[in-house]
Amino acid sequence: MSRVQQITIGADDAGQRIDRWLRRIYPHVSQGRIEKMCRKGELRLDGGRVKASTRVEEGQTVRVPPLPDKDHTPEVREHRISDADAKMIQGCVIYKDDHIIALNKPPGLPVQGGSGQTKHVDGLGAALRFGLEENPRLVHRLDKDTSGVLLLARTRPAATALTAAFRHRNTHKIYWAVVAGVPTPYLGEIKAGLVKAPGHGSKGEGEKMICVHPRDIADTPGAKRAHTLYATLYRVASRAAWVAMEPVTGRTHQLRAHMAGMGHPIAGDGKYGGSGQENLGDGWGAQMGGIISKKLHLHARSLTFEHPVTKKVITVTADLPDHMAQTFETLGWTPDLAADDPFEDLR
Repeated sequence: MSRVQQITIGADDAGQRIDRWLRRIYPHVSQGRIEKMCRKGELRLDGGRVKASTRVEEGQTVRVPPLPDKDHTPEVREHRISDADAKMIQGCVIYKDDHIIALNKPPGLPVQGGSGQTKHVDGLGAALRFGLEENPRLVHRLDKDTSGVLLLARTRPAATALTAAFRHRNTHKIYWAVVAGVPTPYLGEIKAGLVKAPGHGSKGEGEKMICVHPRDIADTPGAKRAHTLYATLYRVASRAAWVAMEPVTGRTHQLRAHMAGMGHPIAGDGKYGGSGQENLGDGWGAQMGGIISKKLHLHARSLTFEHPVTKKVITVTADLPDHMAQTFETLGWTPDLAADDPFEDLR
């Protein structure tokens, strides 16, 4: 067993989750053991208790409790990525340089592992090394069923810079969605707060975010402010609309909850759409009916950010997934009809 250690966080490690930081130094220590150390208060940051997801910053001191020697633990075999999965994730790359990688994440692929998830972007990282020794690092997230631009950092300094950019809202993310009905006014913003409603079962299945009127946020326990810009780009009578959205804040399920709260749920979103039935323009039901796909119609179309090394402003754009492209074709829309940034005048 090792002794208690006090380790100071360096500049290259700033912005990382404490569990990932610890596993990089002690790869033989399991994730389960780290989470147990957090629960028992054995792992501490500047003397305070932490969660596994707590992020460390330069100059902070981590108290690491006694850990077993590597020789006393069973060898952990690295998960093997199949050739098919490697080809799939490499085919998602839409931008790559020495410091960053951008993917067009397909719908249905989780970004990280969870209950019942055996294949996810983070777990396929070894196929995205492209000659480097370490896997690229996630710096933000997309929901499992949301497609589009997902940015990863290839180095620790790039990860630190990009994580800070997302945290301080120095990036611009534009999403496209097909929604039930037609939001009016056509251009505007949503400032409803969000609070988590409990689900059911031992693991909280069915948890969802509920909109809270701005005047009630301060008096609603657990509610957080949320801010979304939206623009109705095209419509089909009063039945459906193509909407662009920019999340100013980054709350869980923010876009899905905000659009459903307006009475215009995103097509295919049974969780927030109220039901899986066909929507008749009355704000109830998440399906368009007919030949329109029942999959979620939410796509991270573009991401604009400052490159962590060159400092140049970069915009990465992702093509629509097949089911949304087919919906657009059915409704007579083409991507070139939309402005690159419909919110330029609102910022």
